Amino acid sequence: MRDREAELRQPPRERNWWSRLARWPEELYRYWRGKRAGWRSSARLRRTAQPMPTPSRSELRALVAVWHSKRPPVQSSLSRLSREEESLLADIRWRTAQANRSNVTRTAAYLDFYRRCPEVHWALLAHMVSRNGGWNMTDLQGELLPRLLTEQQRQQTYQMLERANGLIFGDAYPQLLLYELANQDRRDLLRLLPGLGVSSFMAPIWSRFLEQRCSGLLTTALIVNEQHVIESRVVNHPYYRARVLDAFYFELQAALQFNQVVFPYRATEESLALAGLVLEDFTNIHERIEFGKRLYALLFGIPEVASGTLAFACRVPHSGSRADYASHLFCREAYGDREETRYRERLHALRLLEGSARLRSPELAQAWPERPLAPAEPGDWLATARPSELAGFFRRLPLPRSFVMTNEYGFALDKLELAVLAAEQTGMTPPGGTGHDR
Repeated sequence: MRDREAELRQPPRERNWWSRLARWPEELYRYWRGKRAGWRSSARLRRTAQPMPTPSRSELRALVAVWHSKRPPVQSSLSRLSREEESLLADIRWRTAQANRSNVTRTAAYLDFYRRCPEVHWALLAHMVSRNGGWNMTDLQGELLPRLLTEQQRQQTYQMLERANGLIFGDAYPQLLLYELANQDRRDLLRLLPGLGVSSFMAPIWSRFLEQRCSGLLTTALIVNEQHVIESRVVNHPYYRARVLDAFYFELQAALQFNQVVFPYRATEESLALAGLVLEDFTNIHERIEFGKRLYALLFGIPEVASGTLAFACRVPHSGSRADYASHLFCREAYGDREETRYRERLHALRLLEGSARLRSPELAQAWPERPLAPAEPGDWLATARPSELAGFFRRLPLPRSFVMTNEYGFALDKLELAVLAAEQTGMTPPGGTGHDR
């Protein structure tokens, strides 16, 4: 181990990728040591966990009955809207469109809403998941992935991420704004939900939330709803399915465990602590919903994670760059700011080798220009769903057993760097693949 520490202090030099691969038994030993430390930290934090309430069986039976009817009692005809209500809906649509210009504007809108209405827990969860979505988007134009993926592959992956991000916001944010108005004016505005294109699945949920402030029920329902919103429009859309989700390179990212959602609950220049989870199968809607529920239980059930993540969110505006939370590893340089050369090994366990430049992670505005978002395809997903099966999503809000993943995040970066070194040194860099190094 002392030899390895001495090596880290040496100036960076180009090494054969297989020589690094030969060191992986040592790296795996370090990884498992770090993983055990993460288990211990998770166990310590779990002892402080707050219980996450779930609805009773009678409440679930009542919801299932309403969903079976497909027309909740609070829903009525929109043909009798007053001029004031039409104006209100037009204003909500305009405000949504203004905030739905990019991942950065969406992410900021979620946090602004949460600070106004902290009882709506989903808004903070959506803010943090949207931050991760932005980081994934800029990774496509960052230091490593352009050396593994063609420009077309990166464009198509960005289009899928942006489409999913924008559809979820376009569906959920009008609901949040309508709730805020209803809460302020003490008026029943739920009858206007269909006018915003919202599934009839959500009407009885909002009705109960206005009466009982059941944050867990509302958060779970929004998780279920938004994953169904993107199921046919993105995940099972023939274009994204063939060109992105069923493509080898997307499966490769999953194998490298780079499909992580992380909450920086302690992020300074001196230390980095990340809580979060790895999504194993994005194509499985049940897994996505359970993943969202576990993230919610983690974010609001563990006091240290909750307070640290909120402090980070309020202190650091979202830019899309991973330098937002790890400035010791990443810098905000834009594409083309460095001379193009072969990549050299730089990383080891969330540290840079002595003399190495930080990894380029541009801000979103530098990586991708704003593009108009096509309207969502019409249709209410509840029409083809089985309400009795939906009730199963509400019975548990499981807290993950292990969620401190600073070590896993560093290991994923190391694996991605090894893949880049192997691709370049074996001539497997894709056509149009590029890289920049000092």
